[in-house]
Amino acid sequence: MSTVAPVSLLAQDAQTAADPDVTVLDPITIEGLGEVSGSASILEQEDIEEGRLANFEDVLRSVPGIDINSSGGTNLSTIYIRGVGSLYPMSLDDSAATFTLDGSPLSARDISLGTLDVERIEVLKGPQGTKSSAAALAGTMNVITAKPTRHLEGYVRGEFGQEGQYLSEMAIGGPLTPSLSGRMAVRYSGSEHWVENLQTGDAVSAPKDLALRGSLLWEGENGTSALLTYEKQKVEALPNLLMLRPYTDPPVLDLTPGLYDQVEKNVDRGSLQITHDFGETRITSLTSYLSGDNTEVAAYDKILYEAMNGVPGEFWNIDQAREKVFNQDLRWSSNPGSSVDWVIGAAVEHFKGAYDTPRNTYGSSSASYRDFKSEHYAVYGDVGVPIGQSFVLTAGLRHTWTRQWYDGTYHGGGTSVSESRSRSEDFWTGQLGLSWHVTPSTTLHAKIARGHSPGGYNIYATQPADSEPYRGATNDMLEIGFDSSLAGGAFEVSGALFANRVKDNHLLSYDSSTYVVSALNADTRSWGAELQGTWHADNGLSLSAGLSYVDATIRSDVLGIGDGDVLAGNRVPDVARWSANLSASYSRNLPAFLGLTDPVLNTRLDYRFVGARPADPQNHFDLDPYHKVDLRVGLTQGRTELYLAAENLLDEQIELYGYHALASNVSYGGIARGRTFSLGLTHRF
Repeated sequence: MSTVAPVSLLAQDAQTAADPDVTVLDPITIEGLGEVSGSASILEQEDIEEGRLANFEDVLRSVPGIDINSSGGTNLSTIYIRGVGSLYPMSLDDSAATFTLDGSPLSARDISLGTLDVERIEVLKGPQGTKSSAAALAGTMNVITAKPTRHLEGYVRGEFGQEGQYLSEMAIGGPLTPSLSGRMAVRYSGSEHWVENLQTGDAVSAPKDLALRGSLLWEGENGTSALLTYEKQKVEALPNLLMLRPYTDPPVLDLTPGLYDQVEKNVDRGSLQITHDFGETRITSLTSYLSGDNTEVAAYDKILYEAMNGVPGEFWNIDQAREKVFNQDLRWSSNPGSSVDWVIGAAVEHFKGAYDTPRNTYGSSSASYRDFKSEHYAVYGDVGVPIGQSFVLTAGLRHTWTRQWYDGTYHGGGTSVSESRSRSEDFWTGQLGLSWHVTPSTTLHAKIARGHSPGGYNIYATQPADSEPYRGATNDMLEIGFDSSLAGGAFEVSGALFANRVKDNHLLSYDSSTYVVSALNADTRSWGAELQGTWHADNGLSLSAGLSYVDATIRSDVLGIGDGDVLAGNRVPDVARWSANLSASYSRNLPAFLGLTDPVLNTRLDYRFVGARPADPQNHFDLDPYHKVDLRVGLTQGRTELYLAAENLLDEQIELYGYHALASNVSYGGIARGRTFSLGLTHRF
């Protein structure tokens, strides 16, 4: 895994060199890897599989400088990149970080989706938006899946382990006609949940995950190619956790049995990418449509409810989120290898969604129904121009027009209230950078950039006062960095210094005694440093290490809100000052034994450290630091590998998030799975 992409990096060059039969389409997902380097962590297929990064959240947690607030379910998460992030997401599409799946934008609410048949993931840090349709305040995660090839290939994998863990996965692809290739992948996995229900003595739920993807690649003789993809993912019974702190060991909830069985998330996505190569330039069209439905349960169990209210009880909400998103990106660009690297493009997004609370513990008498619609139009361009033999100047600009509509209907106290709102905004973002090739193997870069996240409406509104729109957030970033390759590429090191200033960051205010949620704005700033290196020894040993320091603070007062005032000088929640990772891989040929003629031992040890971080914007308390160690030991014969994996080997109690209820002086949160062992088998063909 590398942190800073060198100026010469082009993804399709590497893939084509590895397999001349692979046809690689326009790499529209690569936002930050132009002529001027920006900071980017790149995880290859091997990192994802051997690191057992089962979903996008796992991937992000493995990258230093990225922090996540997640309640463990499928719907709610906040992503901070270098200390920049919405202080809890407030709308269906509110996120400082964006995602693309083969170029198509995804909501940050989809980070629970799995990494099925993924070839590479790029985590680009800093504002984005001048080289593709994906625009971001803090950064973008590009997911590039495996594409059809001109030869038959695939794999099958199976796993089982403690706490009822199981996984079945397969992929197969190859030529169908002289000009048409296809690929299909499917994964089915599940387990018992790691939290026990006191009322039954069993796990609170049994999460299941089904994912599939099919793609067809047509290659014409006139420089035209088309890639058609359909994919689906269904996640069931994966709950959001609200648990009284400190947690018991083992962790427990006292909750109505079967309540989480109705939790379900469905995502269907189709995309069509058409590329025509003119020789010196190319045109790329990417069209995608996504439909998503999510039913979630937010429950205060009897333990938490009594601690907060002083009387026995239980409270839960059923929340239903729906979204339909159409995206169109059309761009004209230079081909790889051109003396001047440039792109111009236009993008359109139509979003229609709803976030409803049709019932809770008391039935449907306090139901809320909220409908959202938005349209985003953007034009963008980026150019990288060589200056002499050693410098490259890059400039990019984007203009975005946004229009949003909101309709809400609230039932409560025997009355019903409806409202309609609309708002619009347009804004400029961009970047200016300079890289200096000090030597053929060392590059310095400097970059300034501006990103923007549009304002919107609060998805949790239960009355017109809650749905007052919040303003859009703007981030101004400065970065300087370097990357260097030594000893013929055996050792690579990269680093960066950065500073971010965010105006009108998005803040969710929650009153845990009344359950009232409102949307506010607050200014924040962050600065810090990153350093990462890899070393590939001749004896089969590889080491990769990364270290990040981030100082992120709130710069404006927000007074009179639900669970306490937010004061200037408070630290940004969930952002650890220090985080680090270390990965060690070792491969060795073994003597023949038990009929194995050419056995190979493969081992991998991953270590992740995350320091203490504030639990909420009020800084009521800190979440504890943690050390996470994962181990994988495999034995390979030919194309088949048998492996044993241990996750969270130290059995650390890793908190996903935390929150303080001011009125009752109670804190709650959720924790990740403890130590488990799994056995797996993979065969490739």
